[in-house]
Amino acid sequence: MSSTPPRGTAPTAVRAVPVIVVLCFGSLCAALMQSLVIPIQSELPTLLGADPSTTSWIVTATLLGAAVAMPVTGRLADLRGKKPVLVSSAVILLVGSLICAVSDTAGPMIVGRVLQGVAMGYIPVAISLVREIAPPHLRNTAVAGVSATLGVGGALGLPLAAWIAQDFEWHLLFWVSTGLAAVMTVASLIVLPRAQVSHPARLDWTGAVGLAVGLVAVLVGVSKGNDWGWGEASTLGLVVGGVVVLLVWGWYELRHHDPLVDLRTTARRPVLLTNIGAVLIGFGMMAQSIVVPQLLQMPAATGYGLDQSILAAGLWMAPGGVMMMLFTPLSARLLTRFGGRLTLALGATVLAAGYVVAVFLTGAPWQLMLASCVATAGVGIGYAAMPTLILTNVPAEEGSASVGVNTLMRSIGTTVAGAVMAMILTSQTMTLAPGTPAIPTESAFTWCFAIGAVAALAGAAVVLLIPRQRPDAGPDGAVPATQTAHADGGAAREGAPVGA
Repeated sequence: MSSTPPRGTAPTAVRAVPVIVVLCFGSLCAALMQSLVIPIQSELPTLLGADPSTTSWIVTATLLGAAVAMPVTGRLADLRGKKPVLVSSAVILLVGSLICAVSDTAGPMIVGRVLQGVAMGYIPVAISLVREIAPPHLRNTAVAGVSATLGVGGALGLPLAAWIAQDFEWHLLFWVSTGLAAVMTVASLIVLPRAQVSHPARLDWTGAVGLAVGLVAVLVGVSKGNDWGWGEASTLGLVVGGVVVLLVWGWYELRHHDPLVDLRTTARRPVLLTNIGAVLIGFGMMAQSIVVPQLLQMPAATGYGLDQSILAAGLWMAPGGVMMMLFTPLSARLLTRFGGRLTLALGATVLAAGYVVAVFLTGAPWQLMLASCVATAGVGIGYAAMPTLILTNVPAEEGSASVGVNTLMRSIGTTVAGAVMAMILTSQTMTLAPGTPAIPTESAFTWCFAIGAVAALAGAAVVLLIPRQRPDAGPDGAVPATQTAHADGGAAREGAPVGA
């Protein structure tokens, strides 16, 4: 069902625009953490005096922190109010960034990166809040803008981090993120509205711990499988053990009177299919983020490499992030005109088209930039539609938690994509000269693009299975007499559009 504005926050444009700006800025700051250390990843063992297997956790830690935080912060926001959770997430980002900024060893750095990942719980709560406070004519644009920050942050963070790492001392990366987090905290505290919350439930801490254990085990196993070996006991034990924990967690949640995640709501066909689509589209989105920078940086001696520096590669990728932002108004119009179902399917199809372009145009940096722009345009369209589909089909009191689960599904897709792409790129290799490290062949990159396209098209096919229309029923199954809404997130019938 559609979310309604919280009491005390009438959706007028004058009041809503500053809130929307702060939510977009805060979400962008949180999303920047995804790519913050990528330019210095290979140098971390030297910088921190640790072995590569230890420093690799500095990247993985943020992923794990975000995966655990998103559904938990979403549920907390539904129970205790969105503003306290958003401000707390901003403070966590500030603390995590500060820890990283003053760290010279791996241990504190990993702790700080976990906290930076936890702060990404800001994003699903921001999506839920912006839909509540935005007036109807701004609602789709606002949701599209905040949703796009997940992709924009990663795309724009790479060249920014590469420039800082190349021309300045590496700690400045985290001092910059500390400054951004401080602005984000103050702005969230001053500008965001505080609505009354009357939900009597308490947070399901047992469910939160169970979900965290299961997710961390599975994600660590998947993300480290290529390094440890997919057949190793450690990898299999984590993946299988994590799945078992998640199955037990699901059994517990179904019997809990106030679960962390309402699996019955999640199992509704529109919500379930949207989340499956999120995994596939998240997979497709991450494929180009991993493969295109590597292809740009491959040495020209390979015959297909473009010999770009890390900074140059980041700059060639940056227009993709700009493309996502530019497509926000178009995404909003598509949502209003066609609804979330067709908009999400269109976004996935455009993403696949970007990979098709990449298969045939890889001879120059500008060609890969073009392919990346097409793909990221699809991501921008798709990411705008997902939360609309979710929020239209769940009770208002479960909105933030449900968007958190959907965002988690995107993250799972990106994690699986990272593992699959790494496996392909390391299984088809060649050496330029005896004694030199093996590097991926051109066909390995082609296979990555092809698999990304197939995943995106599969996401589009899944989304088209979402029912075209259904009554806007409440949790008790009652249907309001005055309104019928699209299950695909389109505008409500009878009267002015709700902007969903």
